[in-house]
Amino acid sequence: MIRKISLFTILSIVLINTCFGQQPLKLWYDKPAQVWEETLPLGNGRLGMMPDGGVASENIVLNDITLWSGAPQDANNYNAYKVLPQIRKLLDEGKNDEAQDLINKDFVCTGKGGGSVPFGCYQVLGNLSIKYKYNGADSTGSQFTNYERELSLNKAIAKSTFKVNGVTYTREYFTSFNNDISIIRLTADKPGQLSCSIGISRPEQGNVTLSDDELQLSGQLDNGIDGKGMQYLAHVKTKLQGGTMSLANNMLIIKNATEAIIYISAGTDFKGAAFKKNTEAILNAAVNTPYAVEKQKHVSNYQKLFNRVIVNLGNAGDIKETTDERLISFHKNPASDNGLPVLFYQYGRYLSICSTRVGLLPPNLQGLWANQIQTPWNGDYHLDINVQMNHWPLEVSNLSELNLPLVELIREMIPHGEKTAKAYYNADGWVAHVITNPWHFTEPGESASWGVTKAGSGWLCNNIWEHYTFTNDKKYLASIYPILRGSALFYNSILVKDPKTGWQVTSPSSSPENSFYLPNGKIASICMGATIDNQIIRELFNNVIAASKILGKDKAFRAQLSAKLKELPPPGVISKDGRIQEWLEDYKETEPKHRHVSHLYGLFPASLITPDATPELAEAAKKTLDVRGDDGPSWSIAYKILWWARLHDGDRAFKLYCQLMRPTLRNDINYGSGGGIYPNLLSAGPPFQIDGNFGAAAGIAEMLIQSHAGYIELIPAIPNEWKGTGEVTGLRARGNLTIDFKWKDGKVTDYHITSAQPRMVKVKINGVIKNIMALKV
Repeated sequence: MIRKISLFTILSIVLINTCFGQQPLKLWYDKPAQVWEETLPLGNGRLGMMPDGGVASENIVLNDITLWSGAPQDANNYNAYKVLPQIRKLLDEGKNDEAQDLINKDFVCTGKGGGSVPFGCYQVLGNLSIKYKYNGADSTGSQFTNYERELSLNKAIAKSTFKVNGVTYTREYFTSFNNDISIIRLTADKPGQLSCSIGISRPEQGNVTLSDDELQLSGQLDNGIDGKGMQYLAHVKTKLQGGTMSLANNMLIIKNATEAIIYISAGTDFKGAAFKKNTEAILNAAVNTPYAVEKQKHVSNYQKLFNRVIVNLGNAGDIKETTDERLISFHKNPASDNGLPVLFYQYGRYLSICSTRVGLLPPNLQGLWANQIQTPWNGDYHLDINVQMNHWPLEVSNLSELNLPLVELIREMIPHGEKTAKAYYNADGWVAHVITNPWHFTEPGESASWGVTKAGSGWLCNNIWEHYTFTNDKKYLASIYPILRGSALFYNSILVKDPKTGWQVTSPSSSPENSFYLPNGKIASICMGATIDNQIIRELFNNVIAASKILGKDKAFRAQLSAKLKELPPPGVISKDGRIQEWLEDYKETEPKHRHVSHLYGLFPASLITPDATPELAEAAKKTLDVRGDDGPSWSIAYKILWWARLHDGDRAFKLYCQLMRPTLRNDINYGSGGGIYPNLLSAGPPFQIDGNFGAAAGIAEMLIQSHAGYIELIPAIPNEWKGTGEVTGLRARGNLTIDFKWKDGKVTDYHITSAQPRMVKVKINGVIKNIMALKV
């Protein structure tokens, strides 16, 4: 049946969208930040800046997404493959603990994987410090009034205003999407009332000098080899209206100005030997651009991405509350404020835009915002969920191109992954294990308990495949086909027959970061055919087969994979108690509430398990989640939102979202329950891990639209709290489709689907599947 959309309906939708527009979205506070977790993140995909808005003194944390210690290393054990037969023999005999001991002895990396160098660490660039002096009796500014501090998501600009001794002071901050520079504008509403000193520093390996009329911070990080690692340089220059500027004690001293614009141009020699020349050129270009022009172009360029999606869930709550107070109120009464989930979702999109730029590195565990030399977990790319989760909201949220930096990081890993495949498995193709970095580390980690999981490379292939499913870009598919093929080649060449079931499985295998009890009571992590391996391999083989057909190539390999698919375990094995087994054998868990639920990979991000196609596995997934529990670090809670959304339980997904939104200031290393959200709405593991923000944003989108099961479904998992009225424009569905829709009382009342080319599309509306014609954009 074809649903015909009238011209009147189309014009009505256009009019509604035009009138509705992008509503003001901001985080705001009535006091300066007291801790880093209260500061406001700014970024342009390369440079980051987090001001605390202090009155007497201010600290602004600076970042460059490419600033890493360490260096390329070859930590492969090229004799590891020789012990592989013995490891497999021990596993066949049920001696998993002995196999694990042998892996720890002869089957891990030879260098530092999770260590500091030469693996390396993402590091803070530095700290810009400003000390203010106020004219009058209160020269420190301690008696300030009318304080407000905000971050506009619509404009990617932070701002603070306050009064001291009758003078209104205003500060604006942005990392420009125009001239690629960080800018701070300080103003007083009365002439000559602005005086301050400006300095820049770094906790280590930083040298501050004065050059002409500017500050420079420079240095070289440790590479773990000869100490001569990555170089960096930051310039700090000011432009005044009124007053004077002088240099003293490695500080810029400003006296009696009315306005001061501070420019911070920074760069590293990561893929850029001319970084010194480039940072100077960027500085000069920005200084010679009028502030109003720079700001306007920054906003315009940023909004080309941000304004693609609009979400309205109705009932915006009390937006007069500061954001930290609003978070507390929401946690007490979630039904009172549907505006906070919208703000949080759009904040996720904001963070993606601000921490990702085509041609550079993808966002790491902290996006690009770090305030330490030794960033937690090295700020690296964890391949057993975290970097993948960082990218989950992009396609559906109309930020497709921001997936490309991850694609290129993977592409550059291949030669390293091929060496690792040979060294450990004597296998063809390429593999990556649990962690990687800009230096393309693919080796197993230092410990079998976590480091030998080899689902990482197959999981990455899911991300880059999804970019194709959303774009239908065959040229892109051709470019990634060697990556997909190489990963499939690896898994295909290492599969062995499980003596008990006859299925083809991986050996050794493990379920990320988890362990189990053996029948003899001992604890092990190493097994044969962990469920996540089985699911990833099944999905990957199917995707390579599909790609091969689309591209009209590789028929022989396609046939080989098709044959092997018949020998793989099913997407899930249901245990005696009705859950999906995490391992091929139904081992007793050492930690039933473990943060990872890796055996539900087939439910999300894969589509191997759906309520329609595999109802028994879907029910088993529900039982699995019930036993695992709803708590955990923020990223784990975010993942559970996505699973319950896929299971079409919007109320359970929303319950988890509310649990995620617990206010916290904890910053200790946490692997268990807790999670939470900091006052600046960044997610806490704790400590800060940005994957919780991105995972929850993806979860909200998944509650509103799904397109993985062969059709588009609108509001498939909408909770009761959002059923009243709502409207969405600009979300994306697989097949290169853009969707606008509205609902009332939990029923879709109108929708509009556009495509690059007119074509038939299958859509599920209010429980009924229809075929409609998608209109050409």
